[in-house]
Amino acid sequence: MSTANSAAAAVRTLALGESERRKIAESLAATDALLASAYPGDDGSRQPVHTAYIPADTFNAGLPLQWGTTALAAADAQGGLEAVAAALGFANPATLAGLVERKLGAEPIEDLRLDFEDGFGSRPDTEEDAHALAAGREVSDAVRSGSAPPFIGIRFKCFEEATRERGLRTLDLFISSLLEHGELPDGLVLTLPKVSTVAQVQAMDYACGRLEEVHGLQPGRLRFEVQMETPQLILAADGTVPVARLLHAASGRISALHYGTYDYSASLEISAAYQSMEHPAADYAKQVMQVAVAGTGVRISDGSTNVLPIGTPENVASAWALHSRLVARSLAAGYYQGWDLHPAQLVTRYLATYDFYRSGFSAAALRLKNYVHKIESTILDEPATARALARFIHRGLACGALTSDEVSGEAGVSIAELTLLAHPKVSNRSGSSHE
Repeated sequence: MSTANSAAAAVRTLALGESERRKIAESLAATDALLASAYPGDDGSRQPVHTAYIPADTFNAGLPLQWGTTALAAADAQGGLEAVAAALGFANPATLAGLVERKLGAEPIEDLRLDFEDGFGSRPDTEEDAHALAAGREVSDAVRSGSAPPFIGIRFKCFEEATRERGLRTLDLFISSLLEHGELPDGLVLTLPKVSTVAQVQAMDYACGRLEEVHGLQPGRLRFEVQMETPQLILAADGTVPVARLLHAASGRISALHYGTYDYSASLEISAAYQSMEHPAADYAKQVMQVAVAGTGVRISDGSTNVLPIGTPENVASAWALHSRLVARSLAAGYYQGWDLHPAQLVTRYLATYDFYRSGFSAAALRLKNYVHKIESTILDEPATARALARFIHRGLACGALTSDEVSGEAGVSIAELTLLAHPKVSNRSGSSHE
């Protein structure tokens, strides 16, 4: 528009004057507040690519690196990481093997859950009390020594009537033990399993608030994951979708929804032989979860496969083929996290995850580079697509699939610029802007 035309437009009387615009703003005030509070978007923090589960009484500070050593030994028994990558059909197996070997040696577990639920079982109260206190001490020691994974916490028993008292007691003792031996870990994660109603989430919200008051913690410091293991969260008796409501019923404390493959499948009377992360019933539940969390900043995680890579070489190879395919399937569906139940599953967790990011990196980097530097291309990407491209690369960088040099070299952006592109809302809240 020319300067003359701009000036003419500026003096032209607008049909929607100040009073009309104010009336519209007032009518949308509730919508503005809802979007700001209930749909703040992702906070830009790191999301682990997996959660490893172990019985709570087996944890010690050396366990994470032991898992990495065990995973490497399993790969060596099958000819080494490069041979495994090649057998699974991944491109550039040598490059993948080098990156995964480095990961397994330095940070084999990204997120670890000490399990007081199914993996621990029902034991006398005195025994579980002792292990809850010991867990707090061991986790605190591991964090202090630098051997703990970036994210670590416990899964306690659910809030159904039969186990509610026990679950609350274990949670209480664990938190108090952590604080007795130091500060709460930055990456502390608490997991509430077998949730079936919004009221159970509200009860957990209350419990967390009370623990914060008693221990002098900042309000909102304690957050938790909800395990999606019951169909009642997907469709309630009144026809509503509770999973969408519960996200907004816990004072912003819910950090993630985790799909529980086997409990959910069993609750639908699916035969054991057909219980799987890729069953149509699982896909339906996970798609509902995915829609529910969109824009809320709550993360989602897929479940696990109980087919473990142990036993004969043929059994190991078959289990790895299954696991790698399931990991890749979850990633393609937008589920960037899953569960691992055995150290040898780390081999395919990282091979499949790294292949996912590396195989899509060059195309994503080129499109992002063209967008940022306004280079003419056959693909005209919009800001939302540019964010998706940046987030894809950002995730690959965070887990070790990509290197900083690769990103800056091929995408033509610094890591700071990449982060700004991936999470502009976070950057805007901190005072800077890209778009």
